[in-house]
Amino acid sequence: MNGYLIQGRRVEFPVVVRHATAGSATYLVPARAARALLPGQDFEVAEVLPGRALCSLAIIDYVDNDLGDYNEVSIALFVRPRGAPAGVPYLGTIRDLLRNRLGTLILHLPVNQSFTCEAGRAIWGFPKTVQQIDIDYGADRCACKLVCDGELALTLTLPRGGSKTLPDATLTGYTVIEGVAHTNSFSSGAEGFGVRLGGAELTLGRGVIADQLRSLGLPKRALMTTWMDKMHARFGPSEKL
Repeated sequence: MNGYLIQGRRVEFPVVVRHATAGSATYLVPARAARALLPGQDFEVAEVLPGRALCSLAIIDYVDNDLGDYNEVSIALFVRPRGAPAGVPYLGTIRDLLRNRLGTLILHLPVNQSFTCEAGRAIWGFPKTVQQIDIDYGADRCACKLVCDGELALTLTLPRGGSKTLPDATLTGYTVIEGVAHTNSFSSGAEGFGVRLGGAELTLGRGVIADQLRSLGLPKRALMTTWMDKMHARFGPSEKL
């Protein structure tokens, strides 16, 4: 399929993000708890230490994007397709992570616009929902508030700033569409990139997202945080795994 008709607009590939501002916090979480959140049996969490997996929380402010100008929150786990080679235990996972060879499975992807919600669900199988997402920029920090179905789900505050350029790299995401595992390949790079140990402030409210994050032992100190002043990306179609 060369494109999709979404709300009367045609979306064709590649879907291009020309400018977005994004930050993330990555946490070490219990692998058993992370495993319990996976949909189906097609994936397994990637352990970086015995019994420890990685969970990423990200906030994205899309400024210039084929799917519109909107805010997004991503809650994802780092995973492999079940049975995929992992190399040397733990060391192989860390190597794949550093080389951008470790994929993510998004558990929740709230957005604040209906067009990107419908497009994301129809094209890639992303678990998007329309929610209230407020992003506020301070001099050196960025705060995001996510309200789901009228209840505060979380607030996440991240340090801003960075001077490095992040070269374009090909990344992999996974989704499940009508019970079938799919892979989504995309390229991304950034300017104004920064990375720090710790640095995130997370508070949890109520609802499914908050409860699932609590099941992972959050809030706790983040392993690391990242910031991208100007991120760009190109997304291709979803394919069966």
